[in-house]
Amino acid sequence: MSFDFDAPIDRTRTDSQKWQKYAGREVLPLWVADMDFRSPPAIIDALHRRVDHGIFGYARPVASTTDAVVAAMAQRYGWQVDPSWLVWLPGLVVGLNVTAQAFADPGDEVLTLTPVYPPFMTAPKHSGRTAITVPWQLAAGRWEIDWDRLARAVTPRTKIFFLCNPHNPLARVWRRDELLRLGEFCTRHNLLICSDEIHCDLILDPALPHVPTALLGADLAARTVTLMAPSKTYNVPGLGTSIAIIPDPMRRARFVRATAGIVAEVTALGFAACEAAYRDSEPWRQSLLAYLRSNRDYLLDAVARELPGVVVAAPVEATYLLWLDVSALGLSNPVAHFEKHGVGLSDGAMFGAPRGSHVRLNFGCPRATLEEAVRRMKAAIAAIPG
Repeated sequence: MSFDFDAPIDRTRTDSQKWQKYAGREVLPLWVADMDFRSPPAIIDALHRRVDHGIFGYARPVASTTDAVVAAMAQRYGWQVDPSWLVWLPGLVVGLNVTAQAFADPGDEVLTLTPVYPPFMTAPKHSGRTAITVPWQLAAGRWEIDWDRLARAVTPRTKIFFLCNPHNPLARVWRRDELLRLGEFCTRHNLLICSDEIHCDLILDPALPHVPTALLGADLAARTVTLMAPSKTYNVPGLGTSIAIIPDPMRRARFVRATAGIVAEVTALGFAACEAAYRDSEPWRQSLLAYLRSNRDYLLDAVARELPGVVVAAPVEATYLLWLDVSALGLSNPVAHFEKHGVGLSDGAMFGAPRGSHVRLNFGCPRATLEEAVRRMKAAIAAIPG
């Protein structure tokens, strides 16, 4: 079965946040993590069947939906997930916020590594907790943890470690030995681990398996809340369906209590899409990964040859997100400069990077879009004074 990822799809007059941002402007939106590909046919067919049923009351997952998630975890990662561990959520960011409220008190601290997905830093603040950040360090072309600095950041009020596995925006896959060391660190400091694994099915390097954090032993599993979703991989974020996997019953009950009265339920269409994603869409996912690898390789070559002053400092191992070092361009606001020349990127400062130093580019789009974006970025660089 073949899938056409080159087909252009006009989203300019739809409800797309990604495209509405630049409505009326000639700007290619390569910012938010939302792909410009049609979702898998199996998901579209499942949604049609659910719509044809014609009744959309309050929903709960049926056994086949839960079974699809459990089977995917076992087949892909060798992780035997008990169905009772699943807590359904209307979005992964909801899970970050609930975790902060459930396992830290006002004034307590949540530790994380930057640059990182912005809600890692904002979620604790929403409920009076404090985000403590430690920067990644670049060593010999690889992003590494400064373990000494991480240890110094821990105080008696540090209660949670927010982990991004694989890491957004650095497109980095965590190795087993790194996760084991991090688990030992969190155990030593009695930190709960909230592991965002929403990009786990988007590993671009076949030699680097995804290792679920909670798979590394019973003790580590007991202190881990894993957040997953079909949204990024299968391009269904607008259907608002995510999962918290919490093996420890006491912590699971505490998490559920924190959702009471504030967290909406997953919709009937969200459950239908989730089941079809995990059960029926593996051929599509494999084709997507091949296309994304090709897009990544094209961009790495284009950046090196055609975009002077722009650097990809480390391997792009996962996701469809490229972290670009633009500090050599000397721009105080690189996002505004590239927008002026027709390319919409994410500002690295939102991820905790120094202002003006980095931008993030979404390459989950047809190749023709990327080729035009490179042409415009090349012109933008040529237009920099001096």
